Amino acid sequence: MRRLMLLRHAKTEIDSPSGRDQDRRLDARGRKDATEIGDWIGRHPPSPDIVMVSPAVRAKETWEIASAAIKEHAALPEVEWVADLYGADPAQLLQIIRMASASDPKRLMLVGHNPGMHELSLALAGSGDARGRKALADNLPTSGLAVFDFAIDDWNDVAFRSGALAIFVSPKFLRQA
Repeated sequence: MRRLMLLRHAKTEIDSPSGRDQDRRLDARGRKDATEIGDWIGRHPPSPDIVMVSPAVRAKETWEIASAAIKEHAALPEVEWVADLYGADPAQLLQIIRMASASDPKRLMLVGHNPGMHELSLALAGSGDARGRKALADNLPTSGLAVFDFAIDDWNDVAFRSGALAIFVSPKFLRQA
C-alpha cells in the first residue's frame, strides 16, 4: 500500500516584485491557509515520509508554513526540492511520482501547482470518496489537499485511474465543517 498526498500551494500575490511568476509570494490568506492545512495534516496521521516541493517561492513558503504546523503534532519528513514540479503536466508529475521508487517511501507528498496538480488528481481518482471526487472535479483550490491510496508495493506501479481518493480537504472545507 502506498499513499500519495497532492498539496497545491497556498494563495499568492497577483504579481511578484521581480515580475517573474516563480517569485510570487504568499499573501496573508495564503499564510493562514498554509498553517490550517499543515495543522490538519499533523492531526491526521500518517504524515508523509518524503515531500517533494516545487522551487517556486509560493510552493516553498507553503511547505515551510505547513511544516511548522505539522511539527506541532508529528515528525517532519525528508524534503526534496524538485525543479521539474514547476509547470509539470500530469504525465510529468506521474514520472516524478515514479522516481520515488528509488527511496521507496510509504507516504509521498508533492507540493506543486495547477493546472497540473488538479489534472493529475482527476486522472488518478479511479475510486474512493465519492463526495470528495465530486468536489475535486470542480477544482483543486489553493491549499487544497488530495490524498490517494494505491494498492501497490512500488511507486513505479502508479497509473492513471488506479488511485482511491481517501480524502479531499481544503481550508475552506475545514471552515465549513
